[in-house]
Amino acid sequence: MKKLKSTFIVWIAIYPAITAILLVFGEYLNHLPLLLRTLVLTLILVPLMVYLLIPFWTKVFKTTK
Repeated sequence: MKKLKSTFIVWIAIYPAITAILLVFGEYLNHLPLLLRTLVLTLILVPLMVYLLIPFWTKVFKTTK
């Protein structure tokens, strides 16, 4: 059950983040080659996920024992 919960937390964090980044910067990113576009996305998303989104959603879904 813990892996399922972790998977859900990662998904609920990353899906809106990717959508928002593509909504805001998609027009600019589409002009970049695929490898550079992926590099830019991951340079933004990985720190955002590790330092902000995953900790936030983990606290939201934390269960009390």
